[in-house]
Amino acid sequence: MNRVASLFLPQLPIERLRAGERSRRPPEPARTNTAALAPPIDDNPGACSVPRGGGWRPGARWARDGAMVGKPSQSDIDRMPAHQRPTMREMGRRSEAAEHPFRTLRGDDGVSGSSPAPAPLTWADLWGRPTILIARSGQKEVVTAACPRALELGLRPGMLAAHARALVADIDVLDAEPDADRVWLDRIALHAVRKWTPIAAVSGPDGLWFDLTGTTHLFGGEDRFCRRLLVFLKRLGFSATIAIAGTPGTAFALARHGGVPITILPSGTEAEALAPLPLAALRLEASALSAAARFGLDRIADLYPMPRGPLARRLGLATVERLDQARGMVAEPIISVTPFEQPEVVRRLLEPIGTPESIKQVISDLVDDLVPLLRQRGLGARKVALALDRVDGEVQNLAVGASRATRDAKHLKRMFALRLSEIEPGLGIETMRLVVPHSEPLGASSVAALIEDSARPPDLAPLVDQLVGRSGPSALFRIASRESDVPERAVRQVSPLSEPQGWPAWKRPARLLARPEPLRNVIALLPDHPPRRFTWRRQDYRVIAGDGPERIHGEWWRRPGELWAVRDYFQVEAEGGLRFWVFRRGDGVDQPTGDLTWYMHGIFG
Repeated sequence: MNRVASLFLPQLPIERLRAGERSRRPPEPARTNTAALAPPIDDNPGACSVPRGGGWRPGARWARDGAMVGKPSQSDIDRMPAHQRPTMREMGRRSEAAEHPFRTLRGDDGVSGSSPAPAPLTWADLWGRPTILIARSGQKEVVTAACPRALELGLRPGMLAAHARALVADIDVLDAEPDADRVWLDRIALHAVRKWTPIAAVSGPDGLWFDLTGTTHLFGGEDRFCRRLLVFLKRLGFSATIAIAGTPGTAFALARHGGVPITILPSGTEAEALAPLPLAALRLEASALSAAARFGLDRIADLYPMPRGPLARRLGLATVERLDQARGMVAEPIISVTPFEQPEVVRRLLEPIGTPESIKQVISDLVDDLVPLLRQRGLGARKVALALDRVDGEVQNLAVGASRATRDAKHLKRMFALRLSEIEPGLGIETMRLVVPHSEPLGASSVAALIEDSARPPDLAPLVDQLVGRSGPSALFRIASRESDVPERAVRQVSPLSEPQGWPAWKRPARLLARPEPLRNVIALLPDHPPRRFTWRRQDYRVIAGDGPERIHGEWWRRPGELWAVRDYFQVEAEGGLRFWVFRRGDGVDQPTGDLTWYMHGIFG
């Protein structure tokens, strides 16, 4: 079930400019704090005879009456500047009582808290005069935005600026900055991608889209998410409305024409919610709205009974598409902003190429273009993807990976040369591009690291990358330990350049079988002796030496069957020098610990 939120900021251009003016305005002088003028409160008077609620401590009477020689009186202290007055500790006073720091804070939803919320400031309190924004269109100046006070006085967007000045003489006229507004929306969308939802996009000059599918439970539900978002914007100085619906078109329409700050529409009811709204809520072009007005179509419900053919012929095909998208009959994808732009280089060829030599040469040129871009951004490539657009319209993809972040051009060219045989040019390749989908920060190398030093171990990353390019990504790995007592669970595969740590003190075989294999014809002296003879994989072995047992108990917290399980492991050496790691199930005393069967689990050396 898709859930899309549309955020509408009706006064974004003006509020953004006013927020910038407030940030550049010099700070106002501090207001007089009436609590600071109150007498000090003595919360722990002890043996002092002064009544609770204020007074002087014993031993500080000099500050009260100035009787001591060389000490200033209260009148002298009052005449001193604030920075020259003695501290309260020197005067013998106690600190004033402070309010609880969290008692007056409001909750994230803007309604909780023990103290009542302050009265909201009006537009006259914030800015004083009505404000409009204008933009030049040819030889005319047109109003693009108006504050609520200007709207109350009859000023509307689209009105000529001269007409607005004639209607209201005392107004502030500012230049519109649509590029700066778009930058601010992009910043909010990037913040949403990092903090709220992985998919966010700008929906015009005054709004955003958020794909909330499967994410609202992280914020306590859709209603709480909407309240937190509106409080967040209010702290920044912006007013907004938000609507959540099953389609982007419905959410867009309800956010702008719903009439309430928060609208949450259940999925499947988009058609009923859109019916009373005006046609402008469908994001139609001006020509389509003018044509609909000539035909007497005012609401979206007027379009429902009309046949598709006449509707598309009179109002345009885009009107039918917008209507179907809003009702969920046609998908409308949301192209999300990306918090990080992937490094990419492109070569568009004048003529299609298909020979291995020419393809190799273009790849070399692309790598030479990519390396300076990575160096400029301070990045190293962990994965480089090559996309080839063929003449027949198909796209072939080829990717190489690096075990460590690199921007070595020779190394990247060598890895692509190993995969060159996988390219199928077909009728020819006309466009080739290199993209780095996975990168890591990579700083500059010190000069001392480039000097040959016998004590410094060689870098194995280029060798590992070449071997992986030849045999596949799953062919090379290292074995590392895992927290488990059972041997087959105590190992895991890690990357070839990782440093395994945490190996047990007990000796373990170099090769551990994936699953223990049963042994046949075992001869052993119970309960603590290794086997003397056994058969494994149809071959008989005679044991000449053995060491053990090493007892390992089952992990009872995993499943009930391992509660009493016991394994006794032995290291045995057979004739011919082969050394094995075998175990017996059970301790030879209690029946629940095992059935005394023998298994092969590993080979040493």
